[in-house]
Amino acid sequence: MNNSNKSLKAFLDLKYKEYNQIGFIENDPISIPHLYSKQQDIEITGFVAAMLAWGQRVTIINKCKTFFSLMDNAPHDFIINHSPSDLKPFLAFKHRTFNGTDALYFIAFFKMHYQQHQSLEDAFLDGTEHPWNAHSGLMHFANYFFSIEDHPKRTYKHIPNPVRKSACKRMNMFLRWMVRQDECGVDFGLWKKIKPNSLICPCDLHVDRVARKLGLIKRKQTDWSTALELTENLKKFDIEDPVKYDFALFGLGVEEKF
Repeated sequence: MNNSNKSLKAFLDLKYKEYNQIGFIENDPISIPHLYSKQQDIEITGFVAAMLAWGQRVTIINKCKTFFSLMDNAPHDFIINHSPSDLKPFLAFKHRTFNGTDALYFIAFFKMHYQQHQSLEDAFLDGTEHPWNAHSGLMHFANYFFSIEDHPKRTYKHIPNPVRKSACKRMNMFLRWMVRQDECGVDFGLWKKIKPNSLICPCDLHVDRVARKLGLIKRKQTDWSTALELTENLKKFDIEDPVKYDFALFGLGVEEKF
């Protein structure tokens, strides 16, 4: 590693430690799954919070709280045991382009999945990749998610797929939450079949901007290949846990306007 990379690694390591703190949780969508202790509740609320993570963080958090209040804040129990009449309030739910149709399909998917599996991690495993590969895993999940007959085509926009060249920033963020584990208590580390070194760094607006300023991204557009480029460069600093630097890049962008 040359001196320039050593300096950048030292800088990012410092910022990772600064922002990977319990205090980060309160103002971030990850605060939603942190309200729960049951694994399935954490998975469900984390997934929905990540998929609704468009716009101001305060609005995202409030919308998620509204969504799960319709489930009496017991999402897994609601998913498995709800009656048709229990679904009516969701018809009025809206956040940006996510509406009642999308909400009902998310619930239908969760019911299908949790009637057969204990963990949502299984939805990302295609049974062929060893070790797990993000591209095939996310592609498998998208196909599985829409495997219910007569699924609404409009909901496609809410489930990113690398096949469509999407950077899959929200899905990669959700996977970071579920897979990464350290002593800091922000990420959950619930899933063990997918390893941290297989994850792709979430490439949102703030991360993208800071990473370009630091020379970690050269590609002009922001798509799946860009997320791969960023992750490969972060592996030079930590090959086993490259996406930990998401904390550093995001913190620099949001908190420091780097």
